[in-house]
Amino acid sequence: MGTALVLLMLAIATEVGATAALPRTESFTHLVWTPIVLLGYAVSIWLLAIVVRDMPVSIAYAIWSGMGTALIAVVGVTWLGESWDLTKVAALAMIIVGVVVLNLQGAH
Repeated sequence: MGTALVLLMLAIATEVGATAALPRTESFTHLVWTPIVLLGYAVSIWLLAIVVRDMPVSIAYAIWSGMGTALIAVVGVTWLGESWDLTKVAALAMIIVGVVVLNLQGAH
């Protein structure tokens, strides 16, 4: 399970990196950034597919999507000039709580 968690974190980081680079593709017309983003998404899904061999898909996907969403929101605010408000913070907190509850439920 330890290796699965490491691979899952790597899948999340890869997906967040690809998503952060997505605006640079200019609607997939920029010939340098487009393949980087597509490769990032492909690697992320490939890693997730490896993870679900050792972890229930519902738990793996909840962590992948929830943490990915939270991290890209932080990246957006920190590096991409997006706004930060109470609604966004509350929504991200609910995502994180949902992922934690799913993990606790999966442990039983």
